[in-house]
Amino acid sequence: MTSEAVAGPDLHNRRYLALLGGAALLGIPLSLVAFLFLAAVHELEHLLWHSLPHELGYAEPPAWWAIAALGLGGVLVGLAVRYLPGHGGHVPADGFSAGGASASAVPGVVLAAGAGLALGAVVGPEAPLIALGGGLALLAIRWTRFADDPQATMILSGAGSAAAISAIFGNPLIAAILFLEIVGLARRQATLVLLPCLVASGVGAVLFTGLGDWTGFGIGSLAIPDLEATGLSVGDVVLVFPLAAAVSVVTWVIFGVGKRVAVIAGEHVLAGTIGAGLVAGCGAALYAVLTDHSPAEVALSGQATLGTLASSPDSWSTGALVALIVLKGVAYAVCLGAFRGGPAFPAIFLGAAIGVLAFTLVPSVELVPALAIGMAAGVAVIGLPITSVLLVVLLLGDAAASQMPVVILAAVVALVVGELLTTYGSRRQTQESAVAAATAP
Repeated sequence: MTSEAVAGPDLHNRRYLALLGGAALLGIPLSLVAFLFLAAVHELEHLLWHSLPHELGYAEPPAWWAIAALGLGGVLVGLAVRYLPGHGGHVPADGFSAGGASASAVPGVVLAAGAGLALGAVVGPEAPLIALGGGLALLAIRWTRFADDPQATMILSGAGSAAAISAIFGNPLIAAILFLEIVGLARRQATLVLLPCLVASGVGAVLFTGLGDWTGFGIGSLAIPDLEATGLSVGDVVLVFPLAAAVSVVTWVIFGVGKRVAVIAGEHVLAGTIGAGLVAGCGAALYAVLTDHSPAEVALSGQATLGTLASSPDSWSTGALVALIVLKGVAYAVCLGAFRGGPAFPAIFLGAAIGVLAFTLVPSVELVPALAIGMAAGVAVIGLPITSVLLVVLLLGDAAASQMPVVILAAVVALVVGELLTTYGSRRQTQESAVAAATAP
């Protein structure tokens, strides 16, 4: 990258100010589209996992329900990936990507993500929203004077994605910082990208709030209600290191499995997605049989269950928590590789579940610090440490002020452990390849 590219246009430049205005205008229709997508997924999820089982006479979805739902989800996602342009969007095992989908790929992204999310895939909606918002922004830019400007196109596409995901994280700041970490630009260029993202996501957040109040439709929320503020002890600080490391190891292993599943699903699309759906569904069914809990606690992203887990941890026995972590981890791993969605929401939930397990097993551990450490570590190990800190602080609400030290420490510890594991894995793979090459005839 040249020094001119890093310097970019001046913040007072009329063309750049026009970009900011364009970002604000894009935020309105793209937020509307994102709201409709999320509302549709939320309503379908409620219909398939709550209303329909109740109408059939079940208080909770029966164990076999998860197998049927996720198996069907595998079929629909597999067809979208196999036959529609864009292959249904980004593979979540690869982490986040800042690029938007092409206009021709948008229908496939919507169908693959919508079907998977509603039918119980253990992924979140954030990555499809990035692709959807960026793709529609690219389509809109074609009709503007910025169509032939690659830098302007990149900035407005990022702004469109930020507008689309602003409400799902509950705050427009998270959308902007998320893009700052994904793009990883130099300071000056990061500022130029970040400002349009802030403008578009701020407009989007206002529109999301208004649409929710005016229409009565819900899109789900990550907010954790009724957490009591609690002070930190020396034990809480000490807890950061083993707990954040444990969450990091678990998440790293899940992503490793997910990447292997992605290779198989890439070579055998329909068989891979259907198989992943059935594995996830069987895990959810086994959880229901073992614990008498709803299979939806293993299926789906975990967004709806997070509040209950944090506010009523005694609803799960120690065995049920272990089953939840293990079986949701398996479902998360296979869905990361074969389905389409985002990796953040299930990572938050699993981190929280491991934190609750620590609270259950160790008498001296307080609930709120354990939750804070687990959630921050879960997102940080994906490669988003700053986003994880801000997101967890917002999730904790009034309880966040006293938890900031452990949140920051947990994010750092998880990121370092994840990097060490990745480095070790890469070295081991290199050594094995060298040995295989040396012993080959």
